[in-house]
Amino acid sequence: MSRSNYDSDITVWSPEGKLHQVDYALQAVKQGSACVGLKSNTHVVLLGLQRYPSELASPLKKLFRADDHFGLGISGLIADGRVLTKWIRNECLNHRFVYESGVQCTRLARKLADKSQVNTQRYGRRPYGVGLLLAGYDRTGAHLIECDPSGNFYEYKAQAIGRRCQSAKTYLERNFEQFEDAPLDELIKHGVRALQETLARKQDSKKQEPVELTVRNTSIAIVGEGLNFTILNDEQLQQYISAADSDAMDVDA
Repeated sequence: MSRSNYDSDITVWSPEGKLHQVDYALQAVKQGSACVGLKSNTHVVLLGLQRYPSELASPLKKLFRADDHFGLGISGLIADGRVLTKWIRNECLNHRFVYESGVQCTRLARKLADKSQVNTQRYGRRPYGVGLLLAGYDRTGAHLIECDPSGNFYEYKAQAIGRRCQSAKTYLERNFEQFEDAPLDELIKHGVRALQETLARKQDSKKQEPVELTVRNTSIAIVGEGLNFTILNDEQLQQYISAADSDAMDVDA
């Protein structure tokens, strides 16, 4: 029987043991613009490639602050990401109100994964079509965690999600051993270089995909020891983008 006979509802298993609706949601994450995360012993850096529907529109936000010590980046359906971001913020507020401290990063990731998993087993629902990279720093150290629509979550030293993420992963896998003891500035530069790997090679006016990083299409956030979750301003962005471009020219020379 064809695949379409088994993908009409989330509760229908295929003969291969798959839930096709979950597979489709994972594909939706891959269609979103790239999001990159990497961490050292003391800091976590998130980077997002922001799309905009036309030259007249403002870019769609990719990175969000959830609490002083915690934030996230999204790839996939932005509306689904916005809903989950609101839920995460409420969880952070509730925990701070009750316990007068920030929620532990892995505990929040587990609760988010449980919430996503419920939508993979109940009739009349669909999985969230968005992947999240969670970045935080708590008493156990720096954390970079990926949560996907299937309800799984994984902690990483470095990770990339979204369109052309494999190119960024290749860069991260080649250089991750340098991240552990890297200073914050160097960690950000590595992140910018990884994000550059996800850019389109040719300009396509119909798809509005960027071929270079600019302050308009790039977003960078940092969090770590003694540093609240902060999204860099345009001046700071330009500094790191220019440094990465300069390094690339030196390598070509």
